[in-house]
Amino acid sequence: MKRRHARACGPKRHGRLLTVRSICLLLRLVRENSSWGYRRVHGELTTFGITVAPSTVWEILKQEGIDPAPEQASTTWADFLRSQAEALLACDFIETATLDGGRQYILAVIDHATRRARVLGITVRPAANRVVQAVKNLVIDLEDTGYRPRYLSRDRDGKLPALMDEILAAAGIQTVLTGIRMPRMNAIMERWVQSCPPRTTRLLLALE
Repeated sequence: MKRRHARACGPKRHGRLLTVRSICLLLRLVRENSSWGYRRVHGELTTFGITVAPSTVWEILKQEGIDPAPEQASTTWADFLRSQAEALLACDFIETATLDGGRQYILAVIDHATRRARVLGITVRPAANRVVQAVKNLVIDLEDTGYRPRYLSRDRDGKLPALMDEILAAAGIQTVLTGIRMPRMNAIMERWVQSCPPRTTRLLLALE
């Protein structure tokens, strides 16, 4: 009778209880990835071998005061740039004037993670064939160095032809277009362009 009473009065909850380490991992995933919802966190836990119901994830986060927020339902542009910095390039044209008053256009690419800038070419007339050849040279240079970016951010400048995007797509690089008249979406490249003093652009022209 004593053993039967003990079995009848035992806890009704079955299954493996979450350890403190698993709960800490769950909370860390949420804090470091503010755009993830409960379902996404539950799916990521399964990849670590932690078997838990989605309702349990919801209960733990609710106890910690972490409720669904607007930033957990969508990803902002800044979050995208931060999360993809290791695999993101940005390109733009630098327009500069020579000593005789002529115009020169410098096509440059910058790496978001290392802030390394590559000058692809300098020309008086940025024709489509020259830009395409410069992009081909960029792809070859990336393959030689072993760096494989996933995205290239650029504006909607007419000097950048559509064939450029096809060449990048063939190399596994997706082109991400910024908004119309929204230079802040390509802020890192724009800031580097604005930080180039006139003597730097003259040096680039001299090297060319």
